[in-house]
Amino acid sequence: MEHADCIFCQIVSGKSPAEFLLRASGLVVFKDIRPLAPVHLLIVPEKHIRSINDLTPEDHDLLARMVFTGKDMARLMGTHETGYNLLYNVEWGGGQRVFHLHMHLLGGWKETRGEHAPR
Repeated sequence: MEHADCIFCQIVSGKSPAEFLLRASGLVVFKDIRPLAPVHLLIVPEKHIRSINDLTPEDHDLLARMVFTGKDMARLMGTHETGYNLLYNVEWGGGQRVFHLHMHLLGGWKETRGEHAPR
């Protein structure tokens, strides 16, 4: 169900532009237009869900697909070995600014290892 005022619903439906990298299994992956890292992707369900707080038990598999898609995209983008973050922001106080469930994949920073960093 598309929500007319939701930018991610507009992107999913093709009414707003985005640089898509994947569309599969009810998810889309596209580049963030204001990246906070060298690699900053958004993994977004096609189904409009306002936030993690609005998930139902039926959405359990959706979250698993989002995480596995994030892992696969990290490999595709070459950040799987150097490290990456998968991040959900929840509600305004938690940093959520677009109220359509989404997960950020952040990575691509130059790899540095401290003296005591495990290998």
